[in-house]
Amino acid sequence: MHGAWHGSWCWERLTPVLRADGWNTRAVDLPSAGSPAGLRDDARVVLDELARTDGPVVVVAHSYGGVPVTQAVAEAAEIAEVAHVVYLAAYQLDIGESLLGHHGAPVPSEPDGFQAVPGQPVPLFYADAPAADAEAAAGRLVPQSTRSFSDTLTAAGWHTVPSTYVVCEQDQALPPHHQEELAARAGSVHRVASGHSPFLSMPGELAALLAKIASESAG
Repeated sequence: MHGAWHGSWCWERLTPVLRADGWNTRAVDLPSAGSPAGLRDDARVVLDELARTDGPVVVVAHSYGGVPVTQAVAEAAEIAEVAHVVYLAAYQLDIGESLLGHHGAPVPSEPDGFQAVPGQPVPLFYADAPAADAEAAAGRLVPQSTRSFSDTLTAAGWHTVPSTYVVCEQDQALPPHHQEELAARAGSVHRVASGHSPFLSMPGELAALLAKIASESAG
């Protein structure tokens, strides 16, 4: 699941590599990117996708996407078999936490508004990606629902579903020391020498790591 301001398009360089290696992949658009939808709307979209998926599923969540995935996986036991969750430079939050709360930020006075696209998205999100790819991705970003950042989790699936955290060691958006704090909640941790968006800067290496995690989760 993609992060804030993004869409399912962000996986376009990664998914062909995984499919070529024999993995079935699905990517969805979270409604909070470009509309006033909140965390629960995003979690519902994740749940709906899980319900349509047969067999054991490994869910990959990037950045903000970790928040609705955490909520949805906790609610998915009756409708889907989630074998593993991978938090890719993502917010592995706990019950009662929100993205803004994790950073010590106050609840916004206008929760129905939007968070504008950051002013310099290329160095923030795509510093190590090819320049043309980075500029193209930056041009596709959309405003993000403020509510999605302030809504709090009511359940946390990583308490019952195995999880792995992938720390992006050159990340400018979610600094590595924040990631390391979140990664302490995961069952295992991997580290990659990338910025915030390794699906764009190193899709081959990321695909190999995800395949390794998925294979190990299958036993």
